[in-house]
Amino acid sequence: MSHKLEGIIPPLVTPFKADETVDGAALRENVRFMLRKKVHGICLGGSTGEGHTLSTAELARAIEIASEEVNGRIPIVAGIIANSTRDAAEKAKAVTKFNVAALQITPVHYVFKPDEDATYAHFERLTRETDIPIIIYNVVPWNYLSPKLLVRIMTGLPGVIGVKQSAGDLKLMADLLITAPKDKLIFTAVDALLYPSFAIGAQGTIAANPAAVPGVCVTLWNAVQAGDHAKAREIHKALLRFWNTIYADNLPANVKYCLAQQGVASGLPRMPMPATSAAQAVAIDQELKTVLRWDETEAASKAA
Repeated sequence: MSHKLEGIIPPLVTPFKADETVDGAALRENVRFMLRKKVHGICLGGSTGEGHTLSTAELARAIEIASEEVNGRIPIVAGIIANSTRDAAEKAKAVTKFNVAALQITPVHYVFKPDEDATYAHFERLTRETDIPIIIYNVVPWNYLSPKLLVRIMTGLPGVIGVKQSAGDLKLMADLLITAPKDKLIFTAVDALLYPSFAIGAQGTIAANPAAVPGVCVTLWNAVQAGDHAKAREIHKALLRFWNTIYADNLPANVKYCLAQQGVASGLPRMPMPATSAAQAVAIDQELKTVLRWDETEAASKAA
């Protein structure tokens, strides 16, 4: 079944057991939670999902579990974080048999940075190796792709359907929005500025805030689409205060903590990432309670 990629697409956490294996039952619980929150799609294997730690087999199994739970109701994006074109292609091929709407693929992220032609060649080969559309995950600080290069790639490679812009500089995303080909998709991962991102035209978000408080982000998206900017600004303020409590080097662990506080089994982070500290938990609890007041999906679910 074909779905339009837009709106709130949370990058799910990957729940790990104490022995660091993937907890399939907890992952199913996370997918069901997202469906209850009326999200518009889900992503597996992204940064929030600790995708950089997943083997090809683990990523494929996560996609398989999500596909079984979603059963065609919303689109699934497969995240690929790899250090070579070959490894990225291997992961892409491993998920081809599932109903995957797009691949979210990073530029290579080790210390040696390829030049622009080599980066173009990286994505060119990946479009040849798979028929699944590609979204460039522009997140690597020392291999950050300029709007000019991104436009070049999207213009030259039909298999690249868009970009997920992850730097905190909204100006870079704004430049991309006005220079990208009109048929391409620009998603925001600027968690602190989701509201202004939506207001200036981002087609949606694949980011940590939606993974932690999906219902709130759905409410924000709906408010912007309805033109209710007064409401959207109030949600933005609460989301920003919340974001400031979870944004840290152990962000995926903090997202797992937030989900656990909402009754969703989310497991442990994979070593060496530390779990949420006691000090972090105190700060998160206060703002989580406040921001969840904007989760209108709960009331809608009960009314249904």
